[in-house]
Amino acid sequence: MSSEKTFLGHPRGLATLFFTEMWERFSYYGMRAILILFMTTETAQQGLGLDVETSAAVYGLYTAAVYLLSLPGGWLADNIFGQQKSIWYGGILIMIGHLVLAIPGHQEIFFTGLAFVAIGTGFLKPNISSIVGDLYGDDKGARRDAGFSIFYMGINIGSLLGQTVVSFLGEKVDWHMGFGAAAVGMFLGLVQYKLTQGTLKGIGEKPQKRVKLPGERTSNTFTYLLTVGAIALIFALQYFGVVDVTTATGIAKSVGVLIVVITLAYFANIFIAGGLDVKERKQVFVIFLLFIGAAIFWAGFEQAGSTLNLFSRDYTDRFIFGYELPAGLLQNFNPFFIIVLSPVFGALWIRLSAKGLNPNTPVKFGLGLISMAFGFLIMYFAALIAAQGAKAGMGWLIFTYLFHTAGELTLSPVGLSATTKLAPRKYYSQMMGIWFVATALGNLIAGLFAGGFDPENASEVPNLFMSVVMLGTGAGIMFLIFSGFMRKWMGDVK
Repeated sequence: MSSEKTFLGHPRGLATLFFTEMWERFSYYGMRAILILFMTTETAQQGLGLDVETSAAVYGLYTAAVYLLSLPGGWLADNIFGQQKSIWYGGILIMIGHLVLAIPGHQEIFFTGLAFVAIGTGFLKPNISSIVGDLYGDDKGARRDAGFSIFYMGINIGSLLGQTVVSFLGEKVDWHMGFGAAAVGMFLGLVQYKLTQGTLKGIGEKPQKRVKLPGERTSNTFTYLLTVGAIALIFALQYFGVVDVTTATGIAKSVGVLIVVITLAYFANIFIAGGLDVKERKQVFVIFLLFIGAAIFWAGFEQAGSTLNLFSRDYTDRFIFGYELPAGLLQNFNPFFIIVLSPVFGALWIRLSAKGLNPNTPVKFGLGLISMAFGFLIMYFAALIAAQGAKAGMGWLIFTYLFHTAGELTLSPVGLSATTKLAPRKYYSQMMGIWFVATALGNLIAGLFAGGFDPENASEVPNLFMSVVMLGTGAGIMFLIFSGFMRKWMGDVK
């Protein structure tokens, strides 16, 4: 038996990646907890002084960009920098971005800081996850799954710490001190990454261009034509007055149109000219349906940092023993519930599987969407209280986050796993990218949706939340209804 030191029974490199990701998530979620609050606070109170619609659009663009930029971030790692350097460069860019945000100044400084953070996260996020998998080589069994579970725990610990520290400093002391704390968190992550980088043993140190698979197409003609066509569409929408790219909301809507059009055209191209057999076409169509379900789910779930955060600030009684808690602090219940419920859900699926009762992927998607919708149903009743001129108790938000977390645990890991199993081998990396695009689209929709939140008119909030209830419930029911044919088209994939 090897005497080599391990981290909780796993390769020591997992500890390096665990703490790097923990501090990166500390900075990301910490800053996200105060982002829309800072933008909508009046300049007299050291905020940015933007209206809710503009702030929500900026929030949506930023959170969407984080995931979209992971696609070029992964490509640059594979072809130019290697994964280890991409993580290092990404962390530096993230730290610089938070330092820029910590500088009091005009909107230009603020948006520059957001751009640095988004680009840096695009470098770091996909590549650190890839190295986690590479630590286990050809071992695709339970040990690898357990390693990812530990890594995922680091994400949630970082989120819990970041949203606590940054919320308190940002809301109770100084907004820019909160952004500065996020920079310190990323700095600590960089220091420990550099000090312990040797434990990765050269994994991801050099770019590794993927070997071309038999029958794989390498022509970029379709990509170029699609890009030009999508840009032309935006110009046409601008010309006919459908969107206005001179405003943040217009830009966000335009990006949403681009994502939808490019995704639809991409899948159409795969079906028509992708060289797939009948079975592969059916499985890719299932991926397309999962993409739609995931985008709808994230459109509701990711309102934690926008609509629900504004509700926490404006319509929630946050006093405990005479002290008012920071509004962003309530977002901590999601990572807290993740930490508590992850082993519960893991044990539940295993027990159900042993009895032959484990729900298939489409059913889990349906349940996840309905759970998200139920969370907003709770918020609908909380909003009715606010509409009567009173403040809702914190319990409404806490139970909402409980159901949202249950939905996340039911849908997110299952969807990611199903995509890896259903994707045709020659389009494997592209299909994994599609999963990031679904998350990006959901974040963008969440931001645009929050633009309808009016802090001065509480009577409109119940209908706002009810629209999410209807969307999530409707989508969830559709997945349950069509789970039979989807399961059949998935073939031998569970």
